[in-house]
Amino acid sequence: VLSLHLERGNLGPGLEHFCQNLELYGHYAENLEQAKETLKEQLRKNKSFRRFKKLQETRPQFQGRKLEDLLPLPLQRLHQYKHFLRDLLENTSPDSAEYQKLAKAVKSVSEVSRWVQDIIRKRENSLQLLRVQKLLKGQRTQVLTPGRWYIREGWLLVVPSKGEELKRRMFFLFSDIFIATKPCHPLHLLNSNKLACQAVYPLHQCVVDKVFGHTQSQGGLLSLSFPHKTLLLMSSNQQDIDDWYRSLTAAVR
Repeated sequence: VLSLHLERGNLGPGLEHFCQNLELYGHYAENLEQAKETLKEQLRKNKSFRRFKKLQETRPQFQGRKLEDLLPLPLQRLHQYKHFLRDLLENTSPDSAEYQKLAKAVKSVSEVSRWVQDIIRKRENSLQLLRVQKLLKGQRTQVLTPGRWYIREGWLLVVPSKGEELKRRMFFLFSDIFIATKPCHPLHLLNSNKLACQAVYPLHQCVVDKVFGHTQSQGGLLSLSFPHKTLLLMSSNQQDIDDWYRSLTAAVR
């Protein structure tokens, strides 16, 4: 509709109509995952729908793509609209009769774009939390908690306090906690591919220090101090230890 108005030179009415329907993009983003699941279910259960979908995908408008590939297109177009309207505003004189309407449209599109990005970010975070929850053995450690954000994960070596061997552990960093895990026994019938939670450390009382690794040497050592525990974590990879240090210091602020 917007392009139709632009072709006719009716920028003002086109922008007004466009802005009135912008909210639909946010609702579309909210329901996109459910739409994907519904499509999968119908393809699995409904033979006539499968035939109909396959027939429709032969149409030239699909350009050889599947229906699943087209579902994200409206949100991609919203991003394109935002840049198009910004460019249009920058090249429009403030004295133009359409300038204020164009400025209002840019503001509206930017707000909806932020809303959509927030929806996508929250969904991706929920998927990460769910993935980690499924990786952990049992249900004692509750990863799926409202307000929690996934940050990063990786293998690090734990330096013991009493001269024992280094222990390789998988760590998960979230916005409020730091989880230490170890692999379950590879011959375990149910949990051979899972991780056993060893400890959950709250970040609000954590102090992070880089013990060594300030130079471009091989690897480094981090110290994580909690009220009743100090963790010494090591990596032989300099970039890895630097990334962990940045992530941890940002998370505990």
